[in-house]
Amino acid sequence: MTARSALLLFLAFTTACAQHGMPPRTVEQVDLDRYVGTWYEIASFPSWFQRDCVATQATYSRRDDGRVRVENACRDKTLSGEWNRIEGVAWPAEPANFARLKVQFFWPLRGDYWVLALDPEYRWALVGHPNRDYLWVLSRTRALDDSRYAAIVALAQAQGYDVTKLRRTLQPPQ
Repeated sequence: MTARSALLLFLAFTTACAQHGMPPRTVEQVDLDRYVGTWYEIASFPSWFQRDCVATQATYSRRDDGRVRVENACRDKTLSGEWNRIEGVAWPAEPANFARLKVQFFWPLRGDYWVLALDPEYRWALVGHPNRDYLWVLSRTRALDDSRYAAIVALAQAQGYDVTKLRRTLQPPQ
């Protein structure tokens, strides 16, 4: 089987799963030491908690208790707007598997953070919620070239996400 055939088979399988109400597929494992650091939001589904956000970024770091510190930051409305920040905590939904996380910013509310696709060099990530209501395209840089972005969007669509809802996030120039 060629790599192209394998990819087409994978896309057909994941699309069929999405259409039958199955949860999206995550990557097998995330190396937390490689994942920590700052990620820039390239695109996302618009959500009430990110209303008026531009230059959105998330910074992850290890905590002494084995959990992950999450700091989300964005500028208000314009690239020169005031910074808004919120801090939360994340932990694996399954022991020692950081591909599926629980994230909490306000007690007792918590959400799912699933890593759906991840560049082998940890340069970009596709993150979503299993109910497919939330989706983020993240990058270590403030921009992705159009072909890479299109490939990531295709992965999201194959997982059953309505990619017509994706909105590019305004970021400052590199």
